[in-house]
Amino acid sequence: MTQEHLANIKLDEPEETLNMNPKKFMLWLAIVSIIMMFAGWTSGYLVRKAEGRWHEFELPQIFWYSTGILLVSSISMFFAVRAAKKDNFSTLKTAISITFVFGLAFLATQVIGFSDLIKNQLYFAGSDVASSWIYVLVGLHAVHVFSGLIVLLISLISSFKFTKESKNLTRIQLCATYWHFLDFLWLYLFLFLYFNR
Repeated sequence: MTQEHLANIKLDEPEETLNMNPKKFMLWLAIVSIIMMFAGWTSGYLVRKAEGRWHEFELPQIFWYSTGILLVSSISMFFAVRAAKKDNFSTLKTAISITFVFGLAFLATQVIGFSDLIKNQLYFAGSDVASSWIYVLVGLHAVHVFSGLIVLLISLISSFKFTKESKNLTRIQLCATYWHFLDFLWLYLFLFLYFNR
């Protein structure tokens, strides 16, 4: 073969591409979409506040506790992934169970927070625009936490099927990524609302 022929063969070889798990790609696409949605909502909040006629409000005290609850759930999720990598399935089940229970506790504190808002006569569709924004931002996050609990439950059920031979960690890693994202999203929303009352 001539050198020209070899050069043509090299040119025809396909270039290497970076492979990404399609499930991970879909998750990151969803996360980016959620970030954009909340960025739009928080921007709208600031624009509406700047227009005036804005009633300053106090966040329900229980939102502080719910923040702590969600951060603890993120720690237990970290231990769940670490246990899965080490084939420590009893710790994995325990850690995911703790994360799930703390996720339920978080939603319960959010419901109590909403009832505190109502007690303080801050309604979703009332004359006070500021309170409507609280319901929208906190409520949308709660919906995403509910979806995260469904993912957690699926991961918990599948953790009982794991064996030492099955080293597929994709599901637990996807679950952890989504759960950590929801935790950081709540922290952002809580601090945003606290400093922009």
